[in-house]
Amino acid sequence: MIAFRRDLHRHPELGRQEFRTTGLLCDRLVAAGLAPRVLPGGTGLIVDLVPPGTPDGTPLLAFRADIDALPIDDAKSEVPYRSTVPGRAHACGHDVHTSVVLGTALVLADALREGRLRQPVRLIFQPAEEVMPGGALDVIAAGGMDGVGRIFAVHCDPKVLVGRVGLRTGAITSACDALVLSLDGPGGHTARPHLTTDLVTAIGRLAADLPGALARRMDPRWGVSLVWGRITAGSAPNVIPQHAELEGTVRCLELAGWREAPDVLHELLSKMAEIHRAKWSLDYRRGVPPVVNEAESISQLETAMKRQFGSRGGEVVEETEQSLGGEDFSWYLEHAPGALARLGVRAPHETAVRDLHQGRFDVDERAIGIGVELFVSLALEHART
Repeated sequence: MIAFRRDLHRHPELGRQEFRTTGLLCDRLVAAGLAPRVLPGGTGLIVDLVPPGTPDGTPLLAFRADIDALPIDDAKSEVPYRSTVPGRAHACGHDVHTSVVLGTALVLADALREGRLRQPVRLIFQPAEEVMPGGALDVIAAGGMDGVGRIFAVHCDPKVLVGRVGLRTGAITSACDALVLSLDGPGGHTARPHLTTDLVTAIGRLAADLPGALARRMDPRWGVSLVWGRITAGSAPNVIPQHAELEGTVRCLELAGWREAPDVLHELLSKMAEIHRAKWSLDYRRGVPPVVNEAESISQLETAMKRQFGSRGGEVVEETEQSLGGEDFSWYLEHAPGALARLGVRAPHETAVRDLHQGRFDVDERAIGIGVELFVSLALEHART
């Protein structure tokens, strides 16, 4: 699996372009006697392991990996597995996630032949996690969550030591949506603002007032935050423009806030824009909801981790904080309970943390074996769907 991970690392592919990666996975799974199904888009695949005699309708236990890379350069010139593709790198650990789930599939294929696998399992190799709103929706549209009773995934965490996992019940990531607010009016001369719609003033007031108004309408425990990144209005000092724009992001720590934010924004804008006699439109672009880990799934992860590795000494489970990043694993949790764990990838001798989405990101490859053992333990002993 380390060799497989290094192969992927040398040949990273962006979302919905993972044809080579998908082919490699298919070859390994077929060689293990399994029957993978490639997704309709040609990248990503699903494979089921079902013990003989399993009653129809028995819930599947699912494990998910994301297989795409990032559009950045690999800055690790000192390693033999550095990316060979300029401007492409596995700088988020998806090559590790893929190797973990592939290793799980190979071990469980042996267990299936030997009669040791007692519950049906689905392995999901998902494309395009880095492409919002995420390739998880491709999997779901292809029936990838049909019949799934519980689902697990890991994500590399460079802050957590190898041999450990970080767990958190409840929201472990946040939601992040993008929006563009457009204001329009007839335009006119700055000498006669009363005869037209003063769009510069209108866009300025909305930029200043809308974030606070939204915050006051939402439960503060949801952590809803609107922040602007771009404002555009006008091209001459004595001309009131006909068009103005604001662009920004809405981040939410809780699922309830993510669901309510668009409706509240529309309601507020209908009232605030009317004050300035401005016509408005809101292009609200859904990203992903927060990943909300189910308590029972976290309990199963903790039990499996401690029983599998606790006798080796040292702490193997730690509590992790909520991240403000997004993760499309959240879409799966709209269909079945489950949990995302932080997989420790920091080597004990490393003092500096190589953060995610940076060109020098790398892992202690012993993490792959930890992930495989954890998932196999869940499938054979500890997980209940």
